[in-house]
Amino acid sequence: MTDYVQVSTTAATRDAALSLVRSAVEAKLAASGQVFGPAVSMFWHQGELGEGEEWQVFLRTTADRYPALEKHLIDQHPWDNPEVTFTAIDGGSEAYLGWLRRTTA
Repeated sequence: MTDYVQVSTTAATRDAALSLVRSAVEAKLAASGQVFGPAVSMFWHQGELGEGEEWQVFLRTTADRYPALEKHLIDQHPWDNPEVTFTAIDGGSEAYLGWLRRTTA
């Protein structure tokens, strides 16, 4: 795993998405986060095809902090089985990556 990751999840409402970002950043599990939406989603849920609007959540953290952030998002999420994934950040300005590291330490 790389030293830095971008974590994503979704939420049914803007308020729920903002709550997830706010609580993760306040706890210093993530250095920053954004909410985008609404986005139209298609998905399988309990054997049925679903469609709905969701709000996308993106957070940046270190690989070391990812397990705690994942647990936090799952524990705080209103859904029973929320999507929580990460994408490796393979590069970036040293100033930004240093800030990310210091902020989540």
